[in-house]
Amino acid sequence: MITGQIIQTSIDELKAITKVDLGVYDLNGSEVASTMERDDITTDLITGFAASPADSQVIGVHHLLKIRDEGELLYVLVARGMTDDVYMVGKIAVSQIQNLVIAYKERFDRNNFFQNLLLDNLLLVDIYNRAKKLHVEVSCPRAVYLIETKDEKDGIVSEVLKSMFSPQAGDYVTAVDESSLILIKSVENTTTPETLHELAETIVAMMNAEALLDVKVAYGTVVQELKDVSKSYKEAKMALDVGKIFYAEKKVIAYSTLGIGRLIYQLPVNLCKIFIEEIFGDNVPYDLDEETLNTLNKFFENNLNVSETSRQLFVHRNTLVYRIEKIQKSTGLDLRSFDDALTFKIALMVVNYMKYLDNQEY
Repeated sequence: MITGQIIQTSIDELKAITKVDLGVYDLNGSEVASTMERDDITTDLITGFAASPADSQVIGVHHLLKIRDEGELLYVLVARGMTDDVYMVGKIAVSQIQNLVIAYKERFDRNNFFQNLLLDNLLLVDIYNRAKKLHVEVSCPRAVYLIETKDEKDGIVSEVLKSMFSPQAGDYVTAVDESSLILIKSVENTTTPETLHELAETIVAMMNAEALLDVKVAYGTVVQELKDVSKSYKEAKMALDVGKIFYAEKKVIAYSTLGIGRLIYQLPVNLCKIFIEEIFGDNVPYDLDEETLNTLNKFFENNLNVSETSRQLFVHRNTLVYRIEKIQKSTGLDLRSFDDALTFKIALMVVNYMKYLDNQEY
């Protein structure tokens, strides 16, 4: 709902232009905003007029008018002065405040609408009815971006996002929890995955440049209908969670590129434990040293090519072979074999997933 400060700013500007004093009061006679002293404007004067059927009344030098929203009485406006222009200034003030009330109510309703839409709290018929009332296009390609910051600066993040994306372009910024902000981005039918990724990288760069914030951005796939926006949101949320587990070094995570990490994330915990025990037995590698991790990552990046990996790591080929054989002795898996390398890679990802779950419990 509109605040007293906004109403005060509005009537201050009107007084500066017209030189007419204005006051806005609630239905109990309490002052909401005013450019004049209370003097002889009594509570009984306001409440009496509010209870009357008249839309306007002149009492001495005071012109009283009613401010409504869809027929409901919200405030009483008082314009003070003896000239004929005072009444017209009062009418203008009423019109301006009523338009502000509508705008702010629509803004609140729109935010509430998108929050419930993302959380699947609306029936299909309600989605279409409320979208029509709020002037939200139903058939429009959209993708949901989830922006998470480690710092408690959601207000700054929100301001930066709103400066980058506007409702006029069909973009909406909202939140459904305290940990992240949500951008519902209107896109073109021809938008490519590369374009979506570039936009996410732009958000990361802008947050760093404008607010000195380190953020992670995850996004879902493009949906064609408003009713499916919650699907893209769920995908973005999963991408953010999976990214924290398996791709912690990445600032931008796309649902469509999660690969096997998405599958592991949805596995039952008991199944993960059984798999880990079958692969590693009692030698589960919960904490591999940095050298071993770096070796493994490079080896997998180079498609199990020993020569290329040793060259990039600046180690002798025999040294790399020794490290691989050391892993083979402890696990029984020869990483030079594709099947064994795949098993080991998946097993390591499952171990990371289990570590993540353990940390969540604490």
